[in-house]
Amino acid sequence: MGAGASTADDINAPEIHRWYTKFMRECPSGQLSLYEFKTLLDLHGLNPQADTYVDQVFNTFDLNKDGFIDFLEFIAAINLVIRGKIDQKLKWYFKLYDADGNGSIDKKELLSIFTAIQAINGNQGLTPEEFTNMVFQKIDVNNDGELTLEEFINGVESDVSLLELISKSFDLSNVLKVIQSGRRHKYGRGLGKTDMCVNYL
Repeated sequence: MGAGASTADDINAPEIHRWYTKFMRECPSGQLSLYEFKTLLDLHGLNPQADTYVDQVFNTFDLNKDGFIDFLEFIAAINLVIRGKIDQKLKWYFKLYDADGNGSIDKKELLSIFTAIQAINGNQGLTPEEFTNMVFQKIDVNNDGELTLEEFINGVESDVSLLELISKSFDLSNVLKVIQSGRRHKYGRGLGKTDMCVNYL
């Protein structure tokens, strides 16, 4: 399994049991594939940029990179979303932005991810270009056109409005609501026939 049990330490046993029941109801195999993840959250048929963003979110949750999200990885993600400290969340956001995994974020990566987020969440009040320029203006201390993890965390933590904007943009609570409400009841008609997990429900 992907994540160690320690990642779930902050969630108590009854909560873990509740999440486990929901997870297994949605995905009896215990392994959530990318296709099933998109089906569960009703995220098929997106434009290419939004689709890339969803892939990136899935990949950051797939801690052991086996192409599936197992329950421990899922609980680690839930724990981060519900109880993660600011710096933990910022590290996760950084990982999400750093599409090529080279340890820094350039303007192109930030622009691409924010464009994709807008395609899913709707307009955030800023264009992707405005958002990207603002972030780099505020926190690219050495003006090299790239943000290191340290620059990103320090810069965002010291700017309340930027922190709020980034947190709001990446709010994953809607993902949890879908799972908590038992999506199959609410959206049953919209599910694809080939969805393996949901077909077994």
